[in-house]
Amino acid sequence: MDRLNQGLRKVPIWLLYLLGDLYPGWLLYLGLTGGLGPDPVKALEHALGEAALQLLILGLAVTPLRRFLGLNLLKFRRSVGVLAFTYVALHLLVWLLLDVQILSQVFNDIIKRPYITIGMVGFALMLPLALTSNNLSLRRLGAARWRRLHLLTYPAVLLAALHFVMLVKGFQIEPLIYLSVVLFLLLCRIRVVG
Repeated sequence: MDRLNQGLRKVPIWLLYLLGDLYPGWLLYLGLTGGLGPDPVKALEHALGEAALQLLILGLAVTPLRRFLGLNLLKFRRSVGVLAFTYVALHLLVWLLLDVQILSQVFNDIIKRPYITIGMVGFALMLPLALTSNNLSLRRLGAARWRRLHLLTYPAVLLAALHFVMLVKGFQIEPLIYLSVVLFLLLCRIRVVG
């Protein structure tokens, strides 16, 4: 594990951002060339949302991976979180601009559809996290206040997983697997006192 951790230390953060930025571009290309199937807007919306959830889970897994396996990905946690927020924002933009397109309908959907309400609350929780994911905010807030603010990650990831579970029609195992992984990773963060 030490050799892997040493190798990971040499990977530049910008490479992660570059790779993360390629995926939405690839999806857009597929959408424009007919590679996303008969409903490219829904496929794009779903792909961005699922990738965002995967990145949120990866960010949540950083501490348990370090604690239990010795794999140190702390260097990448902030960039994974920023990419996750970017994907969530793109997911939301596709829904707003390409799927719904009518502002009054957007507000009606947020109020009438619980899975959208939950998704919007999760997005709202992620906004302060994204805005303070920089060194300047860390210095201005102080480490303790910054860490407390970033505890919003936990309910945001849980709401994202619930959004996915509630979104699908009928019984599907994939969203339940995501929710189970999120719950497991949250449980891993509870320290047993005794």
